[in-house]
Amino acid sequence: MESGHHYTLKIGELKTEEKPREKLITYGPSALKNYELMAIILSKGTRKEGVLETAYRIMEQYHPAVLEQDLTVEEVKTLYRLNTVHACQFIATLELGKRLFQRGKEIYFRTPMQVYEYLKSMTFLAKEHVRALYLDVKNRLVREEVISIGGLNSSPLYPREVIRPALLCNAAGIILAHNHPSGDPTPSPCDLEITQRIKDACILLNVELLDHIILGEKGYVSLREKGQL
Repeated sequence: MESGHHYTLKIGELKTEEKPREKLITYGPSALKNYELMAIILSKGTRKEGVLETAYRIMEQYHPAVLEQDLTVEEVKTLYRLNTVHACQFIATLELGKRLFQRGKEIYFRTPMQVYEYLKSMTFLAKEHVRALYLDVKNRLVREEVISIGGLNSSPLYPREVIRPALLCNAAGIILAHNHPSGDPTPSPCDLEITQRIKDACILLNVELLDHIILGEKGYVSLREKGQL
């Protein structure tokens, strides 16, 4: 939270050198207050509220505990009284910050539950997303990729799209994951078919498909645990 007066001026009413973007260019990011950095991210205000006001209000209400939560767009809209665009920008900023921060940490996956906890924000997605986690011989995460958006049924998923990043980062194993927007993580025949195709391709290239985890609001299903891998 930042102290100071409530900023009610519009961006256009500020002197050029006082505008957040110009200050960033001239003096660097350290010269900007938190709400000014947020204003650059939000870019535009609304008819009812200028971008500086919105940014100031967000930073006044913000609490670090937000980083520990997987908030949906609707929850952020309600919590901070934002429109959909601003809510998406806010969530994207937090997610990027978390991912970059986690680069300094070593992440290991030894159980399907650990994978579920890491990826459970996928359960809120309206479309199916297919993601792959690439691990070294110690099950340490070395790379993560969004393989496709739209689902295994609506968009073709080719084994090479999953395996190529593994070869680039010299991964020993792959964990595949995707969400079911219906909320039911029960694997479909298509899920099982594509899993087998990817597993066969992995064997040829000496990379192990460690698991395929399907996530939904009702929990998750690990094909490894189910004996279907």
